[in-house]
Amino acid sequence: MKHDTNRAGFPAKRLVYLCSILTATWMLSSCETTGSSSGRSGAGQLPASALNNPAVKARNAQIATEPTGNYYIGRRYWTDGTRFWGYLRQPRQPWSEAKLVIMNETITKQPDRVPEEGTGLTHGYDHNYEYRIWGSFTGKTIYDPNSNFVVPEFRLSKYEVISQNPGFLFYPGETYSPRRLPVKHPPFP
Repeated sequence: MKHDTNRAGFPAKRLVYLCSILTATWMLSSCETTGSSSGRSGAGQLPASALNNPAVKARNAQIATEPTGNYYIGRRYWTDGTRFWGYLRQPRQPWSEAKLVIMNETITKQPDRVPEEGTGLTHGYDHNYEYRIWGSFTGKTIYDPNSNFVVPEFRLSKYEVISQNPGFLFYPGETYSPRRLPVKHPPFP
């Protein structure tokens, strides 16, 4: 039985297979993952330069004057296909200590829960909105298979919009893509 070969004597099918593997390897090596992106000290951590930014320090000083109470400050962080809701922090707590959460909607629906038809709004329309959130952590953690994160569950009882344009979340100039996982995620420090 005779095989098609090229000048080097390789069977043609084998050459095509090797070229496919080399091309796939090259393409995958050029993709960026969320756990090894440059500028971060490790998965789930923010670079020290981000935390020491003058704008972050000024905002943290402002946060330190918030009234205390039995509520949380929430920042919606929407990523296509994931089930987590966003970040929650206690009053006077900096965003660098916030927790990424999944909302339990047994008492009330989360802020961006809209009818599937007829409203003009779509799921995730409120990305980066800031909310005052009432409720409590259930003590459970929930696995989000689309992000591969295990995050705390928060049972929402009430919310109100604080701002539709509150500015940066963790540090000025941070990048956002609805197709990339957030920079800060579990495990938390």
